[in-house]
Amino acid sequence: MTQAAKAEQFISLHRAGDPLLLPNPWDQGSAKILASLGYRALATTSGGFALTLGRLDGSVSRDEALEHARQIVSATDLPVSADLEGGFADDPADVARTVELAIETGLAGCSIEDYSGAQLYDAGLAAERIAAAAEAAHHGDVPFVLTARAENFLRGRRDLADTIARLQSYQQAGADVLYAPAVTELADIRQLVAAVDRPVNVLALAGMPPVAELAAAGAARISIGSGFSTAAYATLVQTATELRDQGSYGFAGRPGQDGLISTLKSWRTPS
Repeated sequence: MTQAAKAEQFISLHRAGDPLLLPNPWDQGSAKILASLGYRALATTSGGFALTLGRLDGSVSRDEALEHARQIVSATDLPVSADLEGGFADDPADVARTVELAIETGLAGCSIEDYSGAQLYDAGLAAERIAAAAEAAHHGDVPFVLTARAENFLRGRRDLADTIARLQSYQQAGADVLYAPAVTELADIRQLVAAVDRPVNVLALAGMPPVAELAAAGAARISIGSGFSTAAYATLVQTATELRDQGSYGFAGRPGQDGLISTLKSWRTPS
């Protein structure tokens, strides 16, 4: 499938009431496993990728993030969107350049957030950054899917009116998908969805309503963020602690391992 076809397929999967379940692999192995489970698209996770480097979220460079995206794209035939944090720049022109470089990796889309790593961008500058990113995403032959993220809820500013105003401005600036991570209440999600005319992504967090209820609220996409990667690392801690403290191997017979082994065997290149 061509890059353009992947991008077209990716945006077509965003349907309010029938949301795309978008898991977030953190390396090529997890990308292949998720693809084998029947998911229809993937997205990178900045936090999950940072964990593989022994770092915290927000500590990778643009070059590292783009190379990581290139590796995930090469691991699967599915459309892949990249978490490109704040575009690795403050200036709108530099954010646009990040999007241009992202397109060159073979991605179907990317997300750009309105947070600098220290504070939220002023709403006016934030909209200018999305407008520049949208221009870069849409001016070429590949219908690249731009997701604009309003970070205020995630960063402790739980102001739904501000979130909605920001997402409306990003819609006007040309974003294809809108995303406000950490908006978790169904009533808030319904209000947000009703206030915009673009597909809305919801981040799945502990204690959130199940997929069916998020779908009924109008979500068009549900992503996991770093959830799967942190769960995998938590399992590593648990099983390594068992071996160290109890000298036992209960982890060796856990459900699902036979299926995983079968999947891994399918990766082997016939001799």
